[in-house]
Amino acid sequence: MKRNVLVWVEVAIIAALSMSLSFIPDFAGWFTPSFGAIILVIFSLRRGLTPGLAAGLLWGLIHFPLGKVSFLSVEQVLIEYIIAFTVMGLAGLVYGPFQKALKNDKFSSAIVWSGIAALLGVGVRYFVHYIAGVLFWGQYAPEGTSPWVYSLSVNGTAGAGTFLVVMVACILLIRQKKIWIAK
Repeated sequence: MKRNVLVWVEVAIIAALSMSLSFIPDFAGWFTPSFGAIILVIFSLRRGLTPGLAAGLLWGLIHFPLGKVSFLSVEQVLIEYIIAFTVMGLAGLVYGPFQKALKNDKFSSAIVWSGIAALLGVGVRYFVHYIAGVLFWGQYAPEGTSPWVYSLSVNGTAGAGTFLVVMVACILLIRQKKIWIAK
């Protein structure tokens, strides 16, 4: 029972930390990476799929009381804040092989697994944002620009930047086993 409570406390802390990193000022407008993704991917690799999905969902929900929601329609908000943030926890799908590589001191393999985790979490999140961009934000595309191209330029750049910062963090922290392995 104690372990289960600890995991759910960690879920809340991770969501709050991820949200706090959302307050880093935008240095490039809509191209700014989502620094909270670093925390969420590491947590998903530490605790697995279900806690990762829960932390992602909670991170998305925290946007509401803090007023960090761009609202166009109910559907858009559900897609971009509930679904998109939740699916970042998909990084936890590779929890098993990542943990095995780490426990066996196969750091190169662990980096590869963390890359797959980052690609899953960040990639699926920004794919969801891309679809929302086409459906809901395409009307704001510069004149003559396809909503598909516009959404790809915005979400593709933010997604690539986010993937890059997550990977840099994973590579730098990979040998710090206490971060990755939960007791």
